[in-house]
Formats: sequence, C-alpha cells, structure tokens
Amino acid sequence: MRLAAAALAALLPLAGCGGTQEKSDWEHRNVQHDASEEVLPEPPAFPRADTLIEFPVSAVPGLRFHIDADTLSVEGGVVRYVLVARSAGGAQNVSFEGLRCRTAEHRRYAVGRSDGTWAPASGSAWRPHAAWHRELQREYFCPQTQPIRDAAEGVRALREGSHPFSRGLDKGPPLGM
Repeated sequence: MRLAAAALAALLPLAGCGGTQEKSDWEHRNVQHDASEEVLPEPPAFPRADTLIEFPVSAVPGLRFHIDADTLSVEGGVVRYVLVARSAGGAQNVSFEGLRCRTAEHRRYAVGRSDGTWAPASGSAWRPHAAWHRELQREYFCPQTQPIRDAAEGVRALREGSHPFSRGLDKGPPLGM
C-alpha cells in the first residue's frame, strides 16, 4: 500500500501535462510563431516604377533601395513588402520579404525574375538583418520594436524619411511647438 501511494504521489504533478492548454488572449496577440507555423503568403503583383519609394542605406554605397508602396502589409507582427535594390550600373534585385519586428529578423518569400514573374525563395528561414533590413526596422516599420499598425503608416514613414517614433526626443521639434 505504501508503494502504491508513493507511485501515485509521484505521478500527480504530471497529470496536467498530457493535454494541450488553451492560449490566453495575451499569448494570441504577443507570442511569435515559428516560421514553420507561418502560412506563406502568395507574392503580390510585380512592382511598378510609379509605386516605388526610395529609402537611404548609407552602409551600402552604390545601391539604391526601394519599397513598393502597393505591396506593404502588416499581419501577425510581420511587415511584408516588395524590396527593389538597384546598382549604379542598372542591375536590379527584386524580392518579396517579411520583417519580424520583435525578433529583428527577416524572411524572403519569393525573388523576382527578369520577366516580371516570381520564383519561390530557397532557404526561406527567418534570418538576422542585413544593413537595409536594419534600416527598414529601425527607421520605418518597427519604431521602438513594435510593428506599424497598417500599410498607410509605413508608406507615410517612407515618404517622410522616417517614422516619428524612430526619431527620438532630441531629433524632432520641441514638444508643444
């Protein structure tokens, strides 16, 4: 009898471990999901020259970077966009990407072909940022590590040269003016 009681006492702490627990509202809003859980989005329409907004990246001289305003979206803490990088010699790279603000990572979903179509990106895992991703994160899409609310907020930040919350208190006009 004593052995059975000891065995039962040892198993009691494990009783709640077998089932799945329901997530709280906070967890649904704030917990980041693994890349394997993310539903991969379909690439948007290929970018047009009249919808591109240039943003500076001083750490990469010789390249000009643009975001296609028509492709900007925000969902589940991920900011998605089409990035166009052009060299001074005219070479161009086009990619459909996502930026995860809380973890400072990016992911490439598709790459543009010269005929204006998309090819799935190989090795599309979340990765640490390159210089242009850090610029997008810090200055435009993730002020204070929080994603922008919607595409309009991101387009406004790109057109104004940065997001107001990324400027800091010492870079804007004095409060109340």
